[in-house]
Amino acid sequence: MKDPRDIIKRPVITERTADYMNELKYVFEVDIKANKTEVKKAVEAIFGVKVSNVNTLRVPAKPKRYGRHFGYTPEWKKAFVTLAEGSKPLEFFESV
Repeated sequence: MKDPRDIIKRPVITERTADYMNELKYVFEVDIKANKTEVKKAVEAIFGVKVSNVNTLRVPAKPKRYGRHFGYTPEWKKAFVTLAEGSKPLEFFESV
């Protein structure tokens, strides 16, 4: 099995995901090859909470241009994790 910290790359923190945090829903950037079961086990292992639901989606690569050079942004995977009722909320900004 992979290390949980290889599966969960970073939290995605935006205004919209900050609103989801009030409902005990969190968004993470995860490894593109990870499945829902691996994401669930990784979040439970890292944060010590109970996960009730995981939804994933792949964010496609977008074409970008810098002057006359063309390229693409990388494709990545996003996971929406819903915590079980009674779970403690995750703290991302403990030292701020």
